[in-house]
Amino acid sequence: MMLGPSGHVDSFTRDRLPPADQWPEIRLEGFDYPDYMNAAVELTDRMVERGFGDHTALIGNGRQRTYKELTDWSNRIAHALVEDYGVKPGNRVLIRSANNPAMVACWLAATKAGAVVVNTMPMLRAGELGQIVDRAEIEFALCDTRLMEELVACAKHSQHLKTVIGFDGNANHDAELDRVALSKSVRFTAPPVGRDDVALIGFTSGTTGEPKGALAFHRDLLIIADGYAREVLGVTPEDVFVGSPPLAFTFGLGGLAVFPLRFGAAAALLEQATPTNMIELIQTHKATVCFTAPTAYRVMLKAMSEGADLSSLRAAVSAGETLPAPVYEEWMAKTGKPMLDGIGATEMLHIFLTNRFDDHRPGCTGRPVTGYEARIVDENMQEMPRGEVGRLAVRGPTGCRYLADERQMKYVRDGWNLTGDSFWQDEDGRFHFAARSDDMIISAGYNIAGPEVEAALLSHPDVVECAVIGCPDEERGQIVEAHVVLAEGREPDALMVKLLQDHVKRVIAPYKYPRRVVFVRALPKTQTGKIQRFRLRQS
Repeated sequence: MMLGPSGHVDSFTRDRLPPADQWPEIRLEGFDYPDYMNAAVELTDRMVERGFGDHTALIGNGRQRTYKELTDWSNRIAHALVEDYGVKPGNRVLIRSANNPAMVACWLAATKAGAVVVNTMPMLRAGELGQIVDRAEIEFALCDTRLMEELVACAKHSQHLKTVIGFDGNANHDAELDRVALSKSVRFTAPPVGRDDVALIGFTSGTTGEPKGALAFHRDLLIIADGYAREVLGVTPEDVFVGSPPLAFTFGLGGLAVFPLRFGAAAALLEQATPTNMIELIQTHKATVCFTAPTAYRVMLKAMSEGADLSSLRAAVSAGETLPAPVYEEWMAKTGKPMLDGIGATEMLHIFLTNRFDDHRPGCTGRPVTGYEARIVDENMQEMPRGEVGRLAVRGPTGCRYLADERQMKYVRDGWNLTGDSFWQDEDGRFHFAARSDDMIISAGYNIAGPEVEAALLSHPDVVECAVIGCPDEERGQIVEAHVVLAEGREPDALMVKLLQDHVKRVIAPYKYPRRVVFVRALPKTQTGKIQRFRLRQS
């Protein structure tokens, strides 16, 4: 893969790209961008030039901001970063914030200045931030003043992090960065950066606990919008986006910033994106596109039964967790619209396999987004017959490029990205999720996919939530263990265990039933609502 010219003064990220022979095959047909291009300029200044200046871009913290306001705001901050703090193209800038308009403005500003942005979650502690700072050799950090403590503690012990600048995550512009920026011009000429310059490092946790930094180019940020958002969602300027994933995750950054801004739509942001808060936001702003995990959709379904009006939603995108068929079916029954199950990865930047409005099935992840190719392979990278479970391999216009990391060779083989998921493909070519490759339960020689058992349990009216893991067993190698949250008032006793086991045997092949059922008050989850199965294995 020949890289285009670079505008980075600091060549740190380009110097640490994987060697060419470790790259996945990158297919850019249909995604043509000029040699020099700044993704943040395309999402703001260019939109104003196209006549979207008065359209609402961001909703959050009690007010709405137009594309012109967002452009001016991010340009002022970009001036401050370059002129007052000395940020140069290619320098890494860490941003620490919850989902709010100020975080989006800071991300856009740092990107306009030519920096490589590392977005981080508010939940991270000093030690975790330190790992990221060290790996990416980050010198600058922008931080919501409400979240300074852990970052200051990290900087105290860091040989790299020298400058921590506070910004106001509320609507008051009352912090150091805001005050410096307010005196600046609303016009900013972005330094030339290449379409193949790194714009973003998405850190993802590795199985060892060592974070992996996935490198995304300026062109990649536009590819995910010009591919998935255009083709599958059909985004228009009338759309209003809402969702729960943090902007610190590429799923959130794509769904709540890149996708709406690319098409003149609006994003409604929540710092506390609980299902209840999202329901309120959807009703208030007549949101049309929602990104969240199945758990939140279950709460929304219950709210609709109690009178909540979510009829404005035209697209409900489910990702982060596999979508159980019962949730899809209930959503269809209540709304008449499909829930779009999709799978993406930080390494690929966003969703690459998905259902469509006119092509969807329960318990199915659909087909590749245009530009991507997927297949099911065995351990030797040989394609497997239809119907057989194997490893998902993907290639297309985006792909895995870790920052100076030996794990590159595990993720990429023979030009394909191996996502770590087990799938099977039906006769019609649709892809069906089976399990994470390391989550496949093998019991007495049978392969059992945990999500299939979960879907069966969730179809029982007494089950609110559940998670299934494989548990070591002397006789069978592994047995299926289900951790179940029961509906209020239901007794967690031996009779209930038997009821649920019999139910599963009725719904799917009897050998898949959970031989052990553990009743719990709540399941361990990440901030985005993703169930942490590894914690169940440790308990």
